[in-house]
Order: sequence, then C-alpha cells, then structure tokens
Amino acid sequence: MQTTVEILGKKILVEWSASAQKKMEGLAEPLLVEMELYFSCLIRKAVRFGADAQSSHFAQASPNLMVGFRPVMTKACRVSDVEGEPPLEDFPILKPESFVPKRLAIDYRGGCWVGDFFLSR
Repeated sequence: MQTTVEILGKKILVEWSASAQKKMEGLAEPLLVEMELYFSCLIRKAVRFGADAQSSHFAQASPNLMVGFRPVMTKACRVSDVEGEPPLEDFPILKPESFVPKRLAIDYRGGCWVGDFFLSR
C-alpha cells in the first residue's frame, strides 16, 4: 500500500507492506513512525516506531498510520564518553524542509517493525 503525505510543505511517498497493514489494523491507536535524521560527528538516519517516535509534527498517512520527521543532533561529539545512546536534542535547522525525506518504506517482519527512508525517490 502507499500514499503521499506532506510534512513541512514537502511531499513524502509512504509505502507499507501487506503484513504491516495487517498488524496496523489490529492496533488500538495509529502507529507513530518517525524518520530521524541525526547530525553529529557523522550523519545517521533511523526510523523510530511507537513510543520511540518523538517528532513534534506528524501527518496522517492512513487511519492507522501517522508519519513524522525529526532532525536531531547530539549535545557533544565525544561518543566515547556516552554509554548506550547519546542524549539528543532537536536540531535548529534554518530550513528543515530541505532535509525532509522523499520516501518512507515500512514493513512488519519477524514480530518487529522495520523501516527505511530515502532522500531521493
């Protein structure tokens, strides 16, 4: 399945598998999915699901699916000083719409949500 949503004035193609659709239909509330673009010493991208999705802006992709985008950065670049995940804060990008992904793919495999996003179609 697929649809297009708009976040920060940019269109994102959202695609999800039949198994993801089946799992979402059994949820009591819409699944929150966040595309996180992480700026630090390196750049990383991650897809977060459910309570791990902390975007301040979500768009409804289907009755059971909400999609968000969140650019973040670490508070410091010394990863060796941090055990586990480093503390994050929202990244104050002047034009965050320039970094909004073009496509998001979601699946449900082996009892886990999986996803990836792409900066080009």
